[in-house]
Amino acid sequence: MGKPARRPYRRSVGIMLFNDRGQVLVCQRFDQSGPAWQMPQGGIDGTESPRAAALRELEEEVGTANATVVAATKGWLTYDLPAALQRKAWGGRYRGQKQKWFAMRFLGTDHEIRLDSHHEPEFSAWRWIDPAKLPRLAVEFKRSLYEDVLREFSPEIGAAKLKLRRAPKSAGARGTATRRRG
Repeated sequence: MGKPARRPYRRSVGIMLFNDRGQVLVCQRFDQSGPAWQMPQGGIDGTESPRAAALRELEEEVGTANATVVAATKGWLTYDLPAALQRKAWGGRYRGQKQKWFAMRFLGTDHEIRLDSHHEPEFSAWRWIDPAKLPRLAVEFKRSLYEDVLREFSPEIGAAKLKLRRAPKSAGARGTATRRRG
């Protein structure tokens, strides 16, 4: 393989999934011994459009595609993997990922989220969090990317929070949920 800086980026998508309380879904990776929370993401297959890939990845990783796209990043965002991971991930062919991100509104209920619905689950747990907590929960090499996603989707985050302030008190009564693969 070539030098890490000369390797291309893998084309992929990322999903910022909002619930009705303006929180964002994060999932704990199976392949990490310590905390490694991330938003759903995945590669683009062949001639698949980024939007179609995002909906497919959401269903594969989270068990539901019961969501509507409310925004997409204007361009592509990138992140580099640490050198040790570059040698292992994707057969060492890529230096990191070039991602098109989508903000989506979750239309279902928490019971629809099933991390074990795919033949090879990537996540062991999930929870809804305040969007501002994303960078602190992410692995170090994705923090800058998550800050960029937050900046770009700030109008959608603000709109979600504005909806919350206008909603009846009973609408926000549910607590944060965490599910573990059974």
